[in-house]
Amino acid sequence: MKKKNDKVNEEKKEEVKTNEETPSEESTCSPDGCASCAGCGTGIDPETMIQILGSRNQELEDKYMRLQAEYLNFKTRTQSEVSRMLQYEGEDFIKEILNIKDNFERAIMMDDNDLSDEVSKFLSGFKMILGSLTQLLDKFEVHEIECLGLEFDPNVAEAVLTEHDETKPENVVLEVLTKGYKYKDKVIRHAMVKVNK
Repeated sequence: MKKKNDKVNEEKKEEVKTNEETPSEESTCSPDGCASCAGCGTGIDPETMIQILGSRNQELEDKYMRLQAEYLNFKTRTQSEVSRMLQYEGEDFIKEILNIKDNFERAIMMDDNDLSDEVSKFLSGFKMILGSLTQLLDKFEVHEIECLGLEFDPNVAEAVLTEHDETKPENVVLEVLTKGYKYKDKVIRHAMVKVNK
């Protein structure tokens, strides 16, 4: 009897040991279930799982493509803004220089072309400085806007005065009160003009 009980106990131990070594199908399933395991209880067959994963993959690809397009647009826009900033670098400095140029021109207008007096000799030095300043501005693509005698253009000039002159066509610039300037292709200072009305 004792031998029989020992044999039964030994068989039970072997059975427990075998069960521990071979895991059941349930223990290999992930908590979410899987398509390959019939025992996971999700009820999703492999073809349906492939379709679900395929649509998810397509969503992620579309999202990636959108993000890539947005990044390229951002990069292009940023490069364009930086390029534009660099193109007109020094604009504020040039505006200040233009004020100095205006003062030189006003001083030279005092000259009565009588080079014998001291003022005219003094102003001849101003003329040389003005010539050098004009050459420097030309070098940096700063050009005066021509508008005297031309039709008034609000894109490059501001009409601050009007006058009626029957000998000239209507809407023509009669006088330039303050010169306008372009820096490269950009108007950095509008001309102040008198227009015929």
